[in-house]
Amino acid sequence: MVIQLQEVKKEYHMGNSIVTALSDVNLGIKSGDFIAIMGPSGSGKSTIMNLVGCLDLPSKGSIFLDNQDISHLEESDLASIRGRKIGYIFQKFNLIPTLTALENVMLPMMFQEISIENRKKMATQLLKMVKLDHRMNHKPNELSGGEQQRVAIARALANNPDIILADEPTGNLDTKTGHEIMDFLKQLNQQGKTIIIVTHDPEIADFANQTYHIRDGRIQDEI
Repeated sequence: MVIQLQEVKKEYHMGNSIVTALSDVNLGIKSGDFIAIMGPSGSGKSTIMNLVGCLDLPSKGSIFLDNQDISHLEESDLASIRGRKIGYIFQKFNLIPTLTALENVMLPMMFQEISIENRKKMATQLLKMVKLDHRMNHKPNELSGGEQQRVAIARALANNPDIILADEPTGNLDTKTGHEIMDFLKQLNQQGKTIIIVTHDPEIADFANQTYHIRDGRIQDEI
């Protein structure tokens, strides 16, 4: 197992109230899996993604990443793991608007102390892989939604992570472009990457090899 959630619970304190986002979640994901997590808004699916992606910590339970318990790590340690092992693709792309496509893809490599020459070389190769090398000097507002998402995918691959997390990766795209993005994620999975997507769209979930449904903070079943 590359990822294991054991009896994971996540609570948020809102004033005098406690909101339970996840309750006793158990989930195991093997290296090379392509997993979809489906559920309505507020079901807890994005909370799972944030926990697996080392963006948050559980209130209770344990999360293992490559057999390392990350449940109680300091933020600096979580950031180091994120940089080395995890690529994150966001629904709203989250590109830096003042940077070009090339500079956006180069950015994660800077924190891994890769030389600027190698950063530029690798970013160029990644943009070529997503068929955007001819747009590398354009800023996000000069790119279509599909092009921005491809830049976001290239950025997620910048440090050659083993795990790709995609939170509603087609949510802001038309159907045709969304399916093109999913085809590309499928290719990455076939190359050995572990892919985990969060979606509310059954057609998008069909690209995965396994689908888990979550409702009211609990995993319901597996297809």
